[in-house]
Formats: sequence, structure tokens, C-alpha cells
Amino acid sequence: MAKRLQLIKAVLNDSWIKPYLQQNKKLLFLVLLLGTLTFFSASALMFTSGYLISKSATVPENILMVYIPIVLVRTFGIARPVFRYLERLTSHNLVLKFLSAMRVRLYQKLEVQALTLRSRFSTGDLLGVLADDLEQMQNLYLKTIFPSVIALILYMIAVIALGFFSIPFALLMALFLFILVVLFPLVSLLVMRQKQARIKQSRNELYKRLGDAVMGISDWKISGRQADFLKSYEKQELMQDQLESEIEHFNLRRNFLFQVMVTIIILTMIWFASNSADTGVFTHVWIAAFVLVVFPVIEAFAPISEAVSQLPSYENSLIRMNSIDQTNVEMNEYNAPVVENLLKQPSLTLHIKNVDFSYGQEVDYLVLNDFSLKISQGEQIAILGKSGAGKSTIAKLLLNAISPTSGSISINNIPVAQLHDDIHKFIAVLQQKPHLFDTSVMNNIRLGNPNASDEEVIEVAKQVKMHDYISSLPDGYHTRMRELGGRFSGGERQRIALARILLQQSPIVVLDEPTVGLDAVTERDLLNTIFASLKGKTLIWITHHLVGVEKMDQIVFLENGHVQMKGTHHQLLQSYERYVNLYRMDKPFY
Repeated sequence: MAKRLQLIKAVLNDSWIKPYLQQNKKLLFLVLLLGTLTFFSASALMFTSGYLISKSATVPENILMVYIPIVLVRTFGIARPVFRYLERLTSHNLVLKFLSAMRVRLYQKLEVQALTLRSRFSTGDLLGVLADDLEQMQNLYLKTIFPSVIALILYMIAVIALGFFSIPFALLMALFLFILVVLFPLVSLLVMRQKQARIKQSRNELYKRLGDAVMGISDWKISGRQADFLKSYEKQELMQDQLESEIEHFNLRRNFLFQVMVTIIILTMIWFASNSADTGVFTHVWIAAFVLVVFPVIEAFAPISEAVSQLPSYENSLIRMNSIDQTNVEMNEYNAPVVENLLKQPSLTLHIKNVDFSYGQEVDYLVLNDFSLKISQGEQIAILGKSGAGKSTIAKLLLNAISPTSGSISINNIPVAQLHDDIHKFIAVLQQKPHLFDTSVMNNIRLGNPNASDEEVIEVAKQVKMHDYISSLPDGYHTRMRELGGRFSGGERQRIALARILLQQSPIVVLDEPTVGLDAVTERDLLNTIFASLKGKTLIWITHHLVGVEKMDQIVFLENGHVQMKGTHHQLLQSYERYVNLYRMDKPFY
């Protein structure tokens, strides 16, 4: 019992729940008030209807003797749907307001972690959060929190109202209603928690498999194993159906017991009303009124067991949303004058000083260990190393996508963390697989500077040697790239991404292995274009092999987070036999 109550408390105090309720107290109070008035009107309608029917059955001498009940029946009959409509309108408006704020918060968190998302979450996980978990938050408010609070308010009103007629009977009904309002939901929660966790896990697995299928559908088809995928997916769906069937059977048994309890309450109310009429507490015409009032009250209590039993699925959703919410990105206070002043400076010096970095709690394994590098304006640096040496980690640190465990990264002594979203004004990145959107070539290039004119877009396309090819297409610059830029080859996609960077006009450019997957001729041609078009900019080239490094002003070789070799191409050839061997392997005709 204590664990169940702790779960309810944990859900309500979660950072995705409590702050939104606190920020909208007035609107929340209005929702609860309208919900209470809805069921109060329904109860009053049944109560006055019961009295009116009984009183009319006695054939009163004058219609005026039932005039007031007739008016009350009409009043409460109109009030019930009006309050219900207002309650639904207000509650959905409040929840949509919550969801809007949640979506903004979630996307902001995803944006900050954009460079590390794929290493922390699968596509299926993110699909689950965006499609399923936010929907769960809507259900949490509309189907659990609001109805449960309204039911508790009605529970107290009902017990207090009965207390005016008989305190012992009020205490007896308080016990019966306690079983419906509290005991049934807690037992449901106890039984359903494990089942809900399993069904949520099964649903997440389906999302993951769907994500894998969409991303790798061509490989499934090429390998001739699409039937195997469908078979495994159907097996997972069958497990999901079995779990849902178990839940359905439990719900049927619980609902049957609930109706048994309701029957006991109705019979008890009939006994109390009849006994009170016999003893003269009130006349017999009130018996039907007291019995009928039970039904709308029970209607308010009926969905609570099902609603509370869903808390484990909400908890699971909150855990996933909180896992995205947690990030180690350092966000210092934004200082606009500092950014503007930095933009006006003629030269920028990038300084990485004594940086240590480890992922998560892996403090015993440093991806970067006391790494330092100072790069002056216009200098071109190559950072080499095998996979896992920490090269791409440097790019993420420069963009403040992650924060160093210790040490500092600054531009002209201004920490990059202070630049916030303006970091793109200083540093641009050409990634291994730049994302190209399913829109025109013009729009994809213009992403680097939304205010750029068509002439400026064409100019940068000429610089990356794509203008003639684009112009030869039937739709020219209005040709659609297709999803992920599928209309163009790998080298062409990189050139379009490079044009986007040129349009961005950032003084520092990071090349994060942009030639991976290209053939040797295309790679050499692309590198020549990159170096020519980026001449005069500070260039940090992250790569794992040595083709073209002879053009760099300085070469840094990383291994196990440490700088193993550092110098110009000729200095390294003269001083390190290992570098000579590596260069010969990458360039056989050395």
C-alpha cells in the first residue's frame, strides 16, 4: 500500500507534472469546480426527479405542489450538459496548453543534444517519446488526475450530506465508498503495475523494430529476409495482444466486483431510506430520491480504478522523458553584448586548454585527457586518430553540445558555453552525413543563411563546383533533393552541404570526416574544393587517414585521449617513423 502511494506521489511531483499544475492554479481550480458541478447537477437531477415521480404518484390536489420540483428538474437537466461542456472545454484547453509547453521543452532539450542523440537513443526510442509518451501525458491529466480529484471531492460531499440525516449510516457509506474510491484503485494499481510495465516495454520494442525496418528496409529486401522480419514483428505483436488480453480479463473481473459493491450500496440505501421513512425522519416520497442519487455519484467513481491502474505506464513515460531532459551541457548566462563584440573582432583565436572528458559516469576512462590546442585565425589543423580516439568528441565540445569534465574551451577568452545558440555564427560543421531535406536545392543551401538572395546561393554553388550540374537539371535550383538528399550522389550531397556552410559565413569551420564512404578520386576532388573554398577561414579537419594532410598548417595525432604526435607534415615525416608508415599506407605513391 505504501509503495502504491509513493508511486502516486512520485508521478504528481515529477518535473513534467507539478510545475504545469502550479503555473495554472486558477484554470485548474476552474476545471475541478466545473467537473464537481457537473456531477452535482446530475445528482440533483436524479434526486429531484425521484421526488417528483413519487410525489406525482400520490396524485396531489394542485399542480403547484410539484411546481418547484418540476422547475428544479428542468434547471438541473439544463445545468448538467452545460457544466459538462464547459468542463470539457476548459480541461482540454488546459491540457493542450500543458502539452504545448511540454513539446517546446522537449524539442529544446533535443536541440541542445542534437549531436549526441544517436549515441544515447535509438530512432524507435525517440519515436516512442514523441508519439506515445506525450499522448500519455494528455491521458494522465484528462483520465486520471482530473477525474480522481473530482471523485474525492464528491466522496467528501456525499459523506457530509448523509451525516445530516444519520452519522452512523454516513460512516457506513463512507466505508463502502472508500472501497470504490480508494481500495479498488490501489488494488488495480498493485495488479496492473507489472502488466503495464510489460506492455509498455513490448510497445517500445515494436517502435524500435518499426524504426529499424524503416531505416533498413532496403537491406531486408536485398537479403531476401523480409519474410523473417514480418514473422518476428508479428510474433512481437502477438505477445502484445496476449498482454492486452490479460489486462482485459482482469478489468472484466474487477468491473464485476465493482458492480457487486454498487449493488450492495444501492440495497443499503434502499434499506436506509425505507427505515427512515418508517421512523418518520422523512416521508415515503423521498425514498426514490435517495436511491436514484446513488447512480450519478457512482458514475463519477467508476473510471477511477482504470485511471489509477494506468499510473505505471505514465511513470514509464516520465522516466523516458526525464532521460532526455537530463543533459550535461553547460549553459552559462547568455551575454548579447559579448557576442556582438566578438563578432566585430578581426581575428579569432580558438583555445582548448587542459580539457578532460568522459561520457556519463565513466570517470576511469577519459576520452580526452589533458588535451590542449591553440588555433589562430586562418590556421588549418588536421586532427587524426583511429576510431574512438576522441576526434568527434572535440567537435561536440567546440559546439558546446557536451561540456568538458574539466578544462576550458574559449574563443578570444570567451567560453563557448556563453555563446549559446549564437555558436553557429562562429563555428560551422561539415559532418560525415549532413542532413539534406526533401525540398529544393535552393532551400537546402539557403538553410545556411535564410536571408540570402538567390544570387548569393548561386554564387556559393559556383564555389563548390555544383552550379553547372544543378543548372543542367530540368528544374534547376528548384529540383527537389528527395528524402536525405537521395536525388544526388554522396560527393554531391557534401558539396551542397559545403555551399550551405559558405553561406553561413562562420569564421571557423570543422570538417568531421566529410569524405567517409567516397571513392578515392571523388574524395581527392572534394578535398581540393573544400580547401579552396574555405581559404582564409580557420579550419579544423577531423579525419582518420592522411590523404591531403600535407596541405595543413599543423597535424595533431590523437591516441587514447592524448596527443601522440604534433607538427607540420614535413616535421612529422622527419621525426616519426610511425607517421611515415601511416602516410605511405594511405598514399602508396609517396
